[in-house]
Amino acid sequence: MRTTTAPAPTDQTGDSRFAAADKAASAAARRLRWRRRWLIWLARLAFVGFIVGGWQFCTGWTPHGGSTPLVDPFFFGRPSLVWHRTIELFRDGTSYGSFWFDIFTTMHEAVYGFFCGAFAGIVLGVVLGQSAFLADVIGPFIKMVNAIPRIVLGSIFIVAFGVGSTPKILLAAVLVFFVVFFNAFQGVREVDRNILANARVLGGSPLQIVRHVTVPSALTWITASLHTAFGFAIVGALVGEVLGAQRGLGLIIRTSQNRFDPNGVFACMLVIAVITLGAEFLIGLVEKRLLSWRPVDQPTWSGV
Repeated sequence: MRTTTAPAPTDQTGDSRFAAADKAASAAARRLRWRRRWLIWLARLAFVGFIVGGWQFCTGWTPHGGSTPLVDPFFFGRPSLVWHRTIELFRDGTSYGSFWFDIFTTMHEAVYGFFCGAFAGIVLGVVLGQSAFLADVIGPFIKMVNAIPRIVLGSIFIVAFGVGSTPKILLAAVLVFFVVFFNAFQGVREVDRNILANARVLGGSPLQIVRHVTVPSALTWITASLHTAFGFAIVGALVGEVLGAQRGLGLIIRTSQNRFDPNGVFACMLVIAVITLGAEFLIGLVEKRLLSWRPVDQPTWSGV
């Protein structure tokens, strides 16, 4: 008589337990991430509250019943007055016209300078990073130009190109260039030589190696420099406007300085800070898109 063996039953209970445990672990990890994010934002708000509240208190408190505050608001401003001054600038504009147009002028110069400087820095950094001969030839001249004070370059640009947007864009591009160049150069130098050798053995052309090996390997260095570079682009545009301009936030800062109006200076600084944080957020999104292969828990400059 022929006997047959029944198939062994599958342990569906064990599989369901593993699935439930994995789901619970994922939910716990999400809760921890959200809790950490909320703690970070609460700590940030507490820090801002401490600084602004202390500033407001010190500019209004008169020790020992005197008539002079501990910190004179005539020289250092006051948060409440800064806020009112900001609203006035948006509502009434300035003696030069609309405040929105001044913001647009500064952003136009900073954004153009950012892209021009970043492009030049990436290209030259990649080229010199791959060629030791060119790096030895051009390297000393780049270091020499980098040692020149930026305000001197701004004066030269204004003398050569006038008080229009061109000198501000050039100054912003110069500041961005050196930040991006040195990071791109070092990132290319850090590429694994074994990977480059394997790519050459497989028949990769120099352009293909740059496109598929060198640039992706140095991308972490390059994107990290962009966070700092945009801030330098804003600085370059503002310095150029302070030296000589017809419109822009730098011109308002210089005018407020001449009128002994620290609240106007701080109002422009507040607008610049908001713009910079917005740009930082966008750069962080681009960085996550380009470097999606990185581990999720790896920290970034964006802080979110």
